[in-house]
Amino acid sequence: MRRLAAWASLGLVASCLLLGGALYYVPRLLDWDHYRDRLADLAAQRLGLPVELQGKVHLVLLPQPVIEADRVLIGTPAAADEVLVRAETLRLRLGLPALLAGRLEPRAVALVGAELRLPWPPGPNLMTRPPTWLTSLDARLERARVAIGAATLEGVSARLSTGGPADALHAEGELRWRNQPVRFMATLGRAGYDMVAPLDLTVAAAGATAAARGALLPEGGYEGRLEASGGDLGALLPAPSGPFRATGRLSASADLLAADELALDLNGVPARGALTLRVAPAARLDVTLNAGRLDLDAWVRALRQAPATATPTGIDLSVEAATLRGITLRRLRGGVFLEGERRTLSDVSALLPGDAEVELAGATAGGRLEIGLRFTAPDLRETLGGLGVALPAAGPAPPHAATGRMRLVLEETQLSVAELQASLDGARLSGAGVLRFGERPALGLGLTLDRLALDTWMAAPSDWGAVAQGLGGFDANLRLAADALSWQGTTMERASVDAALERGRLTLRRLAGRVAGADLALSGVAQLAASPRFSDLSLELGGPSVAPLAVLLPGAWRERLGWLVNAGAEGGAGPLALRASGSGGLEALALRAEVDLGEARLEGGATLDLPGRRGSGRLTLRHPGAPRALGAMLGPGVAGWLGEGSLSLVASLSGTSNGLATENFDLVAGGLRARGQLALGWGGERPRLTGKVVAERLPLPPWRWRSAEPLGLDRLGLLDAELALEAGEIALAEDAPLTGMAGSLRLAGGVLRLDNLRGQLGGGALQGSLQIDGTAARPRLALDGRLEGATLPAPLFGLPLDLAGGRADVTLRAAAEGHGTAALLATLGGELRLSARDGVLTGMDLRAAAAASALPQQPAAEAALRRALTEGETAYATLDLLARLADGRATLAEARLTGEGGVAATASGTIDLGRGALDLRIAARPGGGEGGEGSPPPDPAPDLGLRVTGPAAGPRRIPEISAWARWRAERG
Repeated sequence: MRRLAAWASLGLVASCLLLGGALYYVPRLLDWDHYRDRLADLAAQRLGLPVELQGKVHLVLLPQPVIEADRVLIGTPAAADEVLVRAETLRLRLGLPALLAGRLEPRAVALVGAELRLPWPPGPNLMTRPPTWLTSLDARLERARVAIGAATLEGVSARLSTGGPADALHAEGELRWRNQPVRFMATLGRAGYDMVAPLDLTVAAAGATAAARGALLPEGGYEGRLEASGGDLGALLPAPSGPFRATGRLSASADLLAADELALDLNGVPARGALTLRVAPAARLDVTLNAGRLDLDAWVRALRQAPATATPTGIDLSVEAATLRGITLRRLRGGVFLEGERRTLSDVSALLPGDAEVELAGATAGGRLEIGLRFTAPDLRETLGGLGVALPAAGPAPPHAATGRMRLVLEETQLSVAELQASLDGARLSGAGVLRFGERPALGLGLTLDRLALDTWMAAPSDWGAVAQGLGGFDANLRLAADALSWQGTTMERASVDAALERGRLTLRRLAGRVAGADLALSGVAQLAASPRFSDLSLELGGPSVAPLAVLLPGAWRERLGWLVNAGAEGGAGPLALRASGSGGLEALALRAEVDLGEARLEGGATLDLPGRRGSGRLTLRHPGAPRALGAMLGPGVAGWLGEGSLSLVASLSGTSNGLATENFDLVAGGLRARGQLALGWGGERPRLTGKVVAERLPLPPWRWRSAEPLGLDRLGLLDAELALEAGEIALAEDAPLTGMAGSLRLAGGVLRLDNLRGQLGGGALQGSLQIDGTAARPRLALDGRLEGATLPAPLFGLPLDLAGGRADVTLRAAAEGHGTAALLATLGGELRLSARDGVLTGMDLRAAAAASALPQQPAAEAALRRALTEGETAYATLDLLARLADGRATLAEARLTGEGGVAATASGTIDLGRGALDLRIAARPGGGEGGEGSPPPDPAPDLGLRVTGPAAGPRRIPEISAWARWRAERG
């Protein structure tokens, strides 16, 4: 029995094993393809969708009933509004009791490698109430790809489960989004009688979490609240990295998913905004952000580094204050649209420093960004300063208004500016440029302007080290053309500049233009450093006159020496041709210049110490005709008194910031020969000239006694002077030069004094002083002089009645006032004393008059008297004269002449110096016969007289002998 029971148990076990093996292996070995259509129809009835089993079908009974089908298609591909599923494998776990009863009741479904297409917006086949067969379901997706409208979710692995007819539907799993894993969990509650089904969704990705709580609406759509937070917003959106927090309202419809009324905290910055995802007709994400402040550097960096996205994304920014590379932008508005690798900027506007308004729009094209920009700047200097471009001006800089437009092209290696059209202070400006990036940036710029005032944009460099540091970090190439270019009061017409900067080496290829009617060209090279060095400096200037030379003088020197240049220009010195060259450092800059000015030629060389503001050099000036060269400055007729001959000036010069000096100069101009040392300083209130001048011969121009032309005495206030003067010969008159003259000249505050004047005139000693006060309303002149033992020339004045020969002592004290010589003569006052000896009075013969009066025949005597009083000459032994000067008139207070043979005469009357008129009467004692022996002494004869009236050059001489004639007639 026991043995039988054992065998029975063994048989039972073997039967079970055989049955289990048969249940496990036999279904796998059977061909189930002939059940494919039946199974597909059964699945279609349960799913409500067409099902097509395109691959093999397998049935596995153990360990649980599972149907596996390869290449499964669920749905109709042509029906775009229905669910469509394509799967590599479909695994359907069935209930065993229902299967044994011949029914298929799926309990768990797994789709492996599935591609699901969910129509959007949802069609009528997707209900908020699940179908009856999903009342108890456990479904899985493995390695699935889900397309919802135009949006696609990759790498989806999820589980969908429900416990019963009243239980909620739970879904959880993960997917790949922007190459990042995203976990999600959703709970869909059962809809009530109002057909509203609650739906909670939680998504976590890249350290951020978003939770939505709301409900599915019966008319379609979803409404709820959204809360999101995370540590890095840049991992989710094309935005800067940093923590964020957002709360707001969430709504969804058939074609739109929107999160609005968002309260945001972006890395500690409060903001408001909205996010909209449009899924139909095409997917698009729109982000709106409104913030009080924002760091644009981080946003620009994020947008540039954002990977290409299949979902077009638009970002609309509105920021009250944003910073970009340290620059504050106010009232920033604009939009950015991202589509694939393309970035589009639209309606971007902002206020830059200086209240400059900027508007721009553009887009990327390949690896470049093209932008159209418009700007309006009421003060461009302030705007550029706010952008970090400081432009020091030479003086107070007025605001510069600018408006314009340009096209910018930003590439990986360069920034290009094209089609620049602008207005700067009312002047038109156009051009283009390019900035190449790299270890050593390079700038290329070409501009064309109507006019440009450089000194309102830049100042002369005072710190070359700062200039070298500022310009040494990049290379540049500049071409500039301007109809008018001005600098420190000088305007250059038709100006053009061609310059380059390379590794701290500034090359001015050419600066050309017209200045004061002259053509100017400048070129050279400067090695920028704390102490720059120049080489190949070249300057050429050519024009019709010398006036452009004033342009080359520095500003302060132009004020001090410009009058000399202008005088040459007014005199028509001739065409100008200047050539200059130079090289060296700032401490020893060597210059060489040649100037051809008409017939004149000037050559010079100098060495300048610009930091020390000093220099030295040598100057040579030559002209074949001194009268022609100096005629404009000294007036017409210069050849008559200066003499013919050439002009030559050789001088050694040295200068500092406080003055200019010549240690030695030699001047030859016609008959003029002079040498000496001079120094001109301008450190005080007025320029001051000091030194010593020694002239071998000093010709002076003729004195125009009655000229109404102003002498320019008011100009004495322009200069102070203190000079020692010496002259071997001063040509006052051909036969009476002033020799051995010495004295001192002092000019201070418009008052000129010539003191200690000493010299020899006509063999006599001359001493005197002269003072001219040019500060008075009418310049005043005071003269005090004495001449002793001088030999009078013959004749002295060249008049019909004159002095000739003899020796004389003269004392003169005079004062006058006026602007011209005519006024000075008309106001002349003072005193003149003359004491002459052994001379001759021309124009009358007093000895002959005495002899004529003694003739026996009265008619013959009268005729001879008239001839003697109007002709001939009288030798005198002494002549004493005292004249009082007042209001331009000389009144003879005393005038007496004596000579041999009892000759004696007196004179009275006045001389009008201003008009050159005489009103004189000369009285002489006539000769007389003696009475006979015993007769009474004869009666004294009346004086013979001569009345002289009228112009001094041709006066009327009227003999007055009527009294004598009566006396003679009475005597019989």
